[in-house]
Amino acid sequence: MKILYSDDQIVIVNKPYGVSSQDGKGQSLTEMLREALGGEIYPVHRLDTQTTGLIVYARTKESAGFLSKEIQEKRVSKKYLCICHGEIEGEGTMVDYLFHDKLKNKSFVVDSKRRGSKEAVLDFRVLEKEKELSLLEIHLKTGRTHQIRVQLSSRKSPLYGDGKYGAKDNDKIHLHSYYLSLTHPKTGKKMELYSRPEDGAWESFDFVKKWDTCR
Repeated sequence: MKILYSDDQIVIVNKPYGVSSQDGKGQSLTEMLREALGGEIYPVHRLDTQTTGLIVYARTKESAGFLSKEIQEKRVSKKYLCICHGEIEGEGTMVDYLFHDKLKNKSFVVDSKRRGSKEAVLDFRVLEKEKELSLLEIHLKTGRTHQIRVQLSSRKSPLYGDGKYGAKDNDKIHLHSYYLSLTHPKTGKKMELYSRPEDGAWESFDFVKKWDTCR
């Protein structure tokens, strides 16, 4: 865990792989932050256990309420990098209806009329290609469970390492929250942070290798 910013209102963290962003089974990032900083930590959004990168927590109830409203009203911007298989090209918008099976902990693209389904929207842009892999920038418009993973998989472009959603290489999933912008709940200042993905297949792409000049 790497703390990128902290004050008496919020803390922004670079989340490691394999750690839950909320309290539950096993050690969570919220628990780690309570131990490191003291006091209460309030989650306002989440990242999947297999997702790395930027996440913000509130340190007061007032800041938690402010940030939750900002997220609900889409004034917090989150962008991701991912590596996927397949022949995806260019840029565009993906719109689907997803159903999350809680027993299997897996999401599926379904007909919009199915009970329990929710609309999922994301913008994508192909940044670079390297052999059979593509590096994508993803701008989430909704926050559904496993959304990026299942929407790309449904288009025969599963994430690298994501065996659960169809990749042959069942390894470390390459999905990273690399950009976060928000308004500070106390000062009103606009904050923008970037996080470079580390290790694995990321290093195959110039966008990552030449981080300071490519982003």
